[in-house]
Amino acid sequence: MPILSKPAMKTKKFVYLVTDRNRNSIHVGMSTDLMKTMTFYRQMPNLFFDAGQQLTRLVYFEELSSEASAKERFNLISKFTRIQKDRLIRGVNPDWIDLTIGLDFEQIMVSGIQPMRASFSSLS
Repeated sequence: MPILSKPAMKTKKFVYLVTDRNRNSIHVGMSTDLMKTMTFYRQMPNLFFDAGQQLTRLVYFEELSSEASAKERFNLISKFTRIQKDRLIRGVNPDWIDLTIGLDFEQIMVSGIQPMRASFSSLS
């Protein structure tokens, strides 16, 4: 009897740029779970950097559908100069706002947790 295997799930891949609070360092990375990755960056001890240089701000990311395209994009962005990375970030995030705030909100909406307003309106 043949063994049934689950169909391969399409996993999203993300290529991202993180920076420190002073925007001195920009790091390029690739992940399947941005929230888990950013949690790791925030909890990572200051082994390599002092507190001011700790990479905690997600300032740019791209969602790609395949691992091959993500690796290709990662390799391309990794070769960018500082000026090219700066332009890439400023093209979509001119104020260098930490984008994990939006990811937190998206996870709350996907998980089905009701916003606070909805629960207050049911009380009246």
